[in-house]
Amino acid sequence: MFREFIHYAIPSVFAMFISSLYVIVDGIFVGRGVGSLALGAVNLVVPLSIFFFGIASMFAVGGGALISDSFGKGKIEKGINLFREILIFLFILSFLLSGICVIFSNKIVLFLGANEKIFNEANTYLKYYAMFCIPNIIGISLSSFIRNDGNPNLAMIGTVSGAILNVILDYVFIFIFKWGIKGAAIATGLGQICTVVIILLHFILKKGYLSFGRSKLHKENISSFIKLGFPSFFTEITFSIIVFCMNLAILKIGNENEMASFGIINYLTTIIYMLLLGLSFGIQPLFSFNYSAKKFEKVIYFYKFTIISSFAINIFYFCISYFYGYEIIDLFTHNKFILHETYIGLCLFNISFFITGINIIQSGYYQAINLPKNSNIICFLRSIIFLPISVYIASYYFGLKGIWLSPFFSEIFSFITWNFFLKKIKK
Repeated sequence: MFREFIHYAIPSVFAMFISSLYVIVDGIFVGRGVGSLALGAVNLVVPLSIFFFGIASMFAVGGGALISDSFGKGKIEKGINLFREILIFLFILSFLLSGICVIFSNKIVLFLGANEKIFNEANTYLKYYAMFCIPNIIGISLSSFIRNDGNPNLAMIGTVSGAILNVILDYVFIFIFKWGIKGAAIATGLGQICTVVIILLHFILKKGYLSFGRSKLHKENISSFIKLGFPSFFTEITFSIIVFCMNLAILKIGNENEMASFGIINYLTTIIYMLLLGLSFGIQPLFSFNYSAKKFEKVIYFYKFTIISSFAINIFYFCISYFYGYEIIDLFTHNKFILHETYIGLCLFNISFFITGINIIQSGYYQAINLPKNSNIICFLRSIIFLPISVYIASYYFGLKGIWLSPFFSEIFSFITWNFFLKKIKK
């Protein structure tokens, strides 16, 4: 059983680790090359970028489940048509989202909480970032589809190549061309295009069943994609809501320096959040298969071992942040005030991930055994119910330190509430 766990969990966790690393390097270039104000501006747009990722994940997971089901039943043509339908719908949707964000960028950043000092930088970043919405969403979705179509190595190569190009172009655009925050957004977009171009080799060389072509859109299919993939979207969007609520609270009681601190914290905590998601996503097939086969002892074993693994990951990450936090944060900024405030915020924020890991794994477990309603309830408690309340009360009584601790309060209240109701349901 341990070998099975390693076989499924490690590749997923490693892929998430690589993705989060390039995000951190991207933040280092922005902080060093553009300044602390730019870090705050990028952080303000983070909820929207996570939203795009959530949209892509929703259709990749929901559509992928239906396509795999069709292939498993020998209905190859049906699976291919479903893939084409998803791709056409995502292309239209991403085109509309791109247009809306570019045209109404000023209103969107104001809604996200931008003040006078951070408005121009945030507006510029959003405009150029949104121009690449199509390769962003399509690239994430195609990576998932070709992984399910028997080509996980190419999906990994595409993701890593896009990340490397992004880092290289960050240096060129920010330090050589002096394009500022605009350069960071363009570098990210071109990296996404690189990922898509490499993934297209799967279809050009006909490495699997999936192929491009015409297809009609059917409401019932789109509805099924959304229904099956919504828990994945909700899991992603939960982090977006957390960042959004905390951004508003920080801008209310702090200034651009505190926003820059939160920007650095978000860059650094991306790695632990992605690792926990990777652990949850990677182990879901084992939950699904053994639950369907009624091998409940194995389900319990994998569940417990996943929880233990999340704790091990969190302990390692917390120790690295606690003992080497100042040195790591110094890579982003030399501002002593931001450096000190970020270190305190990072250590307090990291406490929440011990409970976040359990909640994410519980949510993924219910999705894996085809109980998406339970998964959605957990996400709803974490993001919609307890987080805004925690941010408001904690910031009122404890100021900035309360904001850093608010995710912990939200996660622990969500965990207690859900497990209380779960015991009632079992009885």
